[in-house]
Amino acid sequence: MALDEIKSTAALIYDEFIQNADSRTENWFLMPSPVPQTIIIVAYIYFVTSLGPRIMENRKALDLKRVLIVYNFSVVALSLYMCYEFVMSGWGTGYSFQCDVLDYSESPQAMRMAATCWLYYFSKFIELLDTIFFVLRKKNSQVTFLHVFHHSIMPFTWWFGVHVLPMYLVTHHCGMGTFHALLNCVVHVIMYTYYGLTAMGPKYQKYLWWKKHLTSVQLIQFVMVTSHISQYFFLKDCPYQFPIFIYIIFLYGVIFLLLFLNFWYHAYTKGKRLPKVLQAQTWAHHTNGVMNGNANHDKDE
Repeated sequence: MALDEIKSTAALIYDEFIQNADSRTENWFLMPSPVPQTIIIVAYIYFVTSLGPRIMENRKALDLKRVLIVYNFSVVALSLYMCYEFVMSGWGTGYSFQCDVLDYSESPQAMRMAATCWLYYFSKFIELLDTIFFVLRKKNSQVTFLHVFHHSIMPFTWWFGVHVLPMYLVTHHCGMGTFHALLNCVVHVIMYTYYGLTAMGPKYQKYLWWKKHLTSVQLIQFVMVTSHISQYFFLKDCPYQFPIFIYIIFLYGVIFLLLFLNFWYHAYTKGKRLPKVLQAQTWAHHTNGVMNGNANHDKDE
């Protein structure tokens, strides 16, 4: 009986979301139903945690150096473009860092933000290739819970954000729902630049002294996301249509902050995730934990 009640409640919540769907985005690619993306995500999890490792078990690791270079710098370019679009469609043209009156118009600026939100959502499927490349290169130690959880949950929740919330997200002065996306794009520019340089080989190691600081940037990102979204709980009047998304973003920030702090502890305090050649060295040398495209290559997000 309890299970039936849970199913009924879930169905009612889903129906409410669908009824409030933004008509401007409901027919965009992958938007009409959450089923296609669910199939993609389930297939992704199955491949990277089970099928892929079994297929590669008795095979030689693939040399994907050129593919990784093109892929990583392509993601850098895409992230830069999304940063520009987030800024031009709101963050640099009127958004405040609080919650202001919602604008329900279909202005060019609002539509531009809606398109940027969809592009950010779609980019999460492109980033699933991170893990697939790990599996094909037999870097299974990198397929961690943190990595798979992040890549799986982001597109799933952003489907609801783009399908239901653009009318509330894309306002002239309400940027609460997109601030974390802008920050994430900035962080990805830094991250994938590092990954691209790493894939280019040993001769670029001298440019990769900042590996440890990459995790610091990620930690700062989650602190900023959590701090920014927390203001909702203290504002007397914030007419946000679906407060559940505020809670989801807040939980994102807290959960990933804790997970990355745990990663920091094991990677830099215990040295478990550093290259073997550096594991025996002192803390002072950990900041030089640089890896080339054929070495153990941390993609933490």
